[in-house]
Order: sequence, then C-alpha cells, then structure tokens
Amino acid sequence: MSLPLNLPPLDLAGRADDVRAQLAGAGCEALVLTDLVSIRWLTGFTGSNAMVLIGDELLFVTDGRYGEAAEAQLAAARVDARIEVVTRRADQRDLLTGAAAGIARLGLEADDVTWADQRTYDDEWFPTADLVPTTGLVADLRRVKSAAEVARIEAAATIADDALDQLRPQLLDGPTEHEFVTVLERTMIDLGADERSFPTICAAGPNSARPHAEPGSRPIAEGDLVVIDFGALVDGYHSDMTRTIAVGEVAPEVRNLLTVATESQAAGAAAVRPGATAHAVDRACRDVLADHGLEELLLHGTGHGLGLEIHETPILRPDGAEELREGEVVTVEPGVYLPGTGGARVEDTVVVTATGSRPLTRFPKDADGHLHR
Repeated sequence: MSLPLNLPPLDLAGRADDVRAQLAGAGCEALVLTDLVSIRWLTGFTGSNAMVLIGDELLFVTDGRYGEAAEAQLAAARVDARIEVVTRRADQRDLLTGAAAGIARLGLEADDVTWADQRTYDDEWFPTADLVPTTGLVADLRRVKSAAEVARIEAAATIADDALDQLRPQLLDGPTEHEFVTVLERTMIDLGADERSFPTICAAGPNSARPHAEPGSRPIAEGDLVVIDFGALVDGYHSDMTRTIAVGEVAPEVRNLLTVATESQAAGAAAVRPGATAHAVDRACRDVLADHGLEELLLHGTGHGLGLEIHETPILRPDGAEELREGEVVTVEPGVYLPGTGGARVEDTVVVTATGSRPLTRFPKDADGHLHR
C-alpha cells in the first residue's frame, strides 16, 4: 500500500513484545485479540476479518479475502507472525484451539468480547484454558503514539485546517448547515483525506446551543455564531477540531460566549503536560468558566484521546484520574451553551511533549473577530 502525503512508515515490530510484557500482570499467559482496531495497531492489518493470538508466537488468522493483503501489510509493518488464511469459521476455531493447547490462563479483552462470544470461546474454542477478562491492556499501550502515528494525525489536522481556511468565507453566502458540511467534507477528501473523521457538526444561531446538533436546513445568517466540529482521516488516524465563527456582527451576550470559551480552551491547553491528571486539565477549563459565572453552561467533558479511534483514553473530565504521558494525543474542547440563544466551543488536538504540549490543529482562534464581506 502506498503511503499518502509522504508519511513515514509505521514500524510495529516491537508491539507484540510490549503486549507480552503486560500479560503476567494481567494474570494470563497469552491473549486473544478480536477488536479490529487493536489488531490494526498491533499488525498494520486493515481488513474486516481477523483474530490474533499473542503467546510465544504471534498467530494471525484471517479469511480468504485478505491473504495477500495480510502478508503485505504485516511485512510492511515488520511484524513477525504466523499468518493462517482459512475461510470456514470452524477451521479458524481449530487453528486457534490448537495454538492455545497447553495455555492454562488465556486473556480476552473484556471490552471487546460479547457475553455470547465469551460463552462460545469458553465452551468450544478454548475448553482447556481458564479465560481471564483483561480490561484496557491494549488500549493502555495505544495511548502513547509513535512519531509516525503523530505524523498521520498531524497530516489529518493540516487537511482540516486547510479545508476550513478555503471555505470560511462561504459562510457569508448563507448556505444551510447541511450544504456547508457537504462542501467541507468533500474539500477534505480533495486535499488528501481518506474520508471524514466523524460526522461533521455545523450548528448555527440557536442550534449552536446544542453540543451535538445535526446539520440541518437552517441557513447561516448575519449575527450567528457557527460551531463547526470536524476532522479528517488519514491512513486510519483521526483529527478533531472545533472552531466557532461569528458571522457579521453578533450580539454582545453571544460574543461573550465565544470570548469565554476561547479563554477556557487556552487555559486547558496550557495545563496539558506529562504528569498532569485528566481532571486537572478539565478543572483548568472549568475554572475560567466559573470566573465568568458560566461553568453550569458546560455540558460535557473537556477532551479525550484520539488516534485510530476518534475517542480513546484518556478522557478529560472531572473524575478523570489518568496522568497524561509524553507522546499522547488529546483534544481540549470546552464549550458554553445558552439554550435558545447560542453556544460556542473551541477545540484543538494537541500532542503531549516533554515540557507541555504542541497543537496539531492550527486554524486561527480569534474570539473577538468577525467574518465580514
């Protein structure tokens, strides 16, 4: 597979060993992975059917659609694995059952296995092993991004920046929310994105008071605040950014929402550093809102990790106990929402550095600026 945008290759050779190093602490000798996102993180495989057993060897099982792709993708990522291609579910079971023979305690990632699957694995696939539910074992390893992963997120963020820069003046032409979203998502693809990162939010005027409003048929008009929450996807990695744009002259009460949200977001981003707790970053955002008497208008957490998924750990919220680590990529996105009037949210994606953070989304934030003809 050719790499988009001259991105550095992903070298995943050491990730299986990273997982193995966690097994004893999780109370198991080997681990079965069924979640396709975690399998992609481990091996580079992008198909829709695979299971992996991580023991002394790495056994990768897929079906006949993906044999050549699996060979190529795992080789490109420098992953040492035994690749087995079998189409029948029963044959996949037999391969994994045989590979697990002699394993006394076999881990299953509890967040990714249904109750029905667990019963099937226990009764039919791994009847001689004690199945051990593991929680977040791979998700925790996924938190810290390699330089190549950060490069992909940054490429996606740059595409989103450039798309909004091109299209921002069109807000003056009165498109509907849905029309603007359609053009924005198409522009990101034209600029090199594989697709949108998630369904784009474009909420204007009173609609901006709803944090996850769906874009509709309301035309964007003079005096609106327009909340645009969007991102691009590049080689499996997501970006995420929100900008709130004042179209023409807006009422002072509405403009104040944007001013305070921008100040709150800057305080939260400044609090991001290795060792800072998720709740400390969240608190930095909320303290600014409290100073303005607006904390009750923040209706959600103030950020989250992202990478191969748009929402990953850590989650920045009042009860978030995780400490941030150098190399993690998180969003900082406080907002204030006044029902019936409007709302404002400002969000950047940042990477945690040795001394603080570096923004990956760079589209300007000017709380007091207005979009004029």
